[in-house]
Amino acid sequence: MEPVLAIVVGILMTAAVYLMLSGNMLRFLFGLILISNAANLVMFTGGRLTTGAPALIPYGADSPAGDVANALPQALVLTAIVIGFGLLAFALVLVFRAYQSLGTLEADRMRVAEPEEESK
Repeated sequence: MEPVLAIVVGILMTAAVYLMLSGNMLRFLFGLILISNAANLVMFTGGRLTTGAPALIPYGADSPAGDVANALPQALVLTAIVIGFGLLAFALVLVFRAYQSLGTLEADRMRVAEPEEESK
């Protein structure tokens, strides 16, 4: 299963880089979210995809018996999903505000601080 997920991560990263290089701020934001999802998938896959029992310790034992699932990657991915959603909400508001102020989402036209070039 890990090779399939590695291919999926590669496809997500390729699509994300393509979107981020397009020059449109909304596409850049979608690319950023795809990279976040690819990173989450890498963390989840890094925790090994095995069918293990919950990490419960029987009464009187010092350690769990048999194979147990690793809960740390799952907790990290859950935290990263929440942080990614917060980043998406904040960035969407910024992109919307930039569109309201500047009237465009093209990065090349968002040059407010730079003077206009005079045509000679």
